[in-house]
Amino acid sequence: MSSNNSNQNPGEYSRRSDTQHFKQRPKKHHGLLWSLLIVVLIIVTGGIAYGYHMYNTAKTTFNKTYDAGNVKKLRNVSTVLKNGKPFSILLMGTDTGALGRHDTGRTDTMIIATVNPQKKTAYLTSIPRDTRVQVSGDSQPYEKINAAYTIGGASTAVSAVQTLLDVPIDFYAIVNMGGLEKMVNAVGGVTVNPTLTFKYGAADVTKGKKVTLNGKQALDYSRMREEDPLGDYGRQKRQRQIIQKLVIKAMGISSLTRYKTILTSLNGNLKTDMTFNDMITIRSRYGDATHHIKSETLQGQNAMIDGISYQVPTLNELQKVSDHIRTTLDLKKSTKLTSSSTGTGDDSNYTGS
Repeated sequence: MSSNNSNQNPGEYSRRSDTQHFKQRPKKHHGLLWSLLIVVLIIVTGGIAYGYHMYNTAKTTFNKTYDAGNVKKLRNVSTVLKNGKPFSILLMGTDTGALGRHDTGRTDTMIIATVNPQKKTAYLTSIPRDTRVQVSGDSQPYEKINAAYTIGGASTAVSAVQTLLDVPIDFYAIVNMGGLEKMVNAVGGVTVNPTLTFKYGAADVTKGKKVTLNGKQALDYSRMREEDPLGDYGRQKRQRQIIQKLVIKAMGISSLTRYKTILTSLNGNLKTDMTFNDMITIRSRYGDATHHIKSETLQGQNAMIDGISYQVPTLNELQKVSDHIRTTLDLKKSTKLTSSSTGTGDDSNYTGS
């Protein structure tokens, strides 16, 4: 997927849009993960398995979502799948309307999903949107990681993540908010046990009291950040909580009507470099990995640098998260990580907390 901002200086655009992003649309950045849940639902649980007469419908839908882009892979993905080895997907969410528009937006949700068939476990690692990183091809030395997609499309976003954590990204999938409520409603909603009491939009929940949320309620449940004592990290926990519940719920879907609704809602809202045949392979060899879903977050420190607020993970944190991801992929620990990836050691204007 190529950048749609070729007529602008990438660094200038991302800096300028960062300010506009918060001033003009302050409430649309906090709950993009519902769309990503559908990626997990389709890719990992394999909805195509509901009968031969659904095969062509699913194939037509996913052929439209395919976009190889110019993503540079760090290993031979075909060999990985053929041998049934653990693989990774970078899940990204944006809120700019139908994919393919000139305004690519920022990826305010980024999750590395690693699927290990031997351990029958899927691991979800959230990367905070304000994480400070180096972005290849940008005129600025450092950016927030959510600007990488804006600057150079999926290939640049994948490259930024691979460089930050020294982990291979085998596939990417980017989804927007289009069709969100229909997707959630198509699976009959999800039941969650809220970790705190709050009311935000359509979400009105009480800590410890289980509640079934429809599409709109679930969206607002995953959006709320301001009232959470953990801020964006608390929001990420609720997002991952919803992923876990929805995947489990989706595995029990037997209604073809619901499945058709999900497929219809994906049109124009999903782009991935995973082919339909890749999905079939994953369904047959990796489906059991959804039995256990574990999650973590790359933890950063609050930092104000040159007047811009960032999340800056320490080198020890980068190493810890990188080691865990690589372990889930059956890879040796990295020896390449340095503090220069986030710039913690070369900024005189760095003020951490």
